[in-house]
Amino acid sequence: MIQVFDDIYFMRKALQEAELALAEGEVPVGAVIVCHNQIVAKGRNQVETLNDATAHAEMLAFTAATNYLGSKYLKDCTLYVTLEPCQMCAGAAFWSQIGRIVYGAADKQRGFQHWHCKVHPKTQVKGGVLADESMRLLQAFFKKMRK
Repeated sequence: MIQVFDDIYFMRKALQEAELALAEGEVPVGAVIVCHNQIVAKGRNQVETLNDATAHAEMLAFTAATNYLGSKYLKDCTLYVTLEPCQMCAGAAFWSQIGRIVYGAADKQRGFQHWHCKVHPKTQVKGGVLADESMRLLQAFFKKMRK
C-alpha cells in the first residue's frame, strides 16, 4: 500500500491530537507541524491541564518544532491545526515565519482572519480541510459542557 502524504493525511493526525484533548477535558484542538513530509511536532490544547491560557495546540507545537529543528524559524514547515488559529497563535506563526498554515474549521468569533490579523507575508494559508470533522469534535465538547 502506498502512503499518500497530503493535507488530509496530516489533518487526520491533527484530529487525533484534538481527540486526545477532548478525552482530557480540553477544548478539542490539535496541531501537528510537518517538515518535508515528516511530523516534527505535535500539540493539543492543554490550557486547563497546565493552567496556562497560552497553552494552545499551536503554541505547544511551535515550541516543540523549534526545539526539534534547532531553529526559531519554520520556513520549510506546515502547521496543520483543526481550528483556525486565534490572534495569539497567528502572531506566533508570524514570528516563526512558518511556510504554510492549513486549518480545519473556521472560527468566526476568535479566528485570526476574522480580526484581520496578518501572518508572515510569505506564509500560505488554506482553510476548510476536514472542517466538518473538526467542527463535530468542537460541538460535542461544548454540548457536553452545557449539560
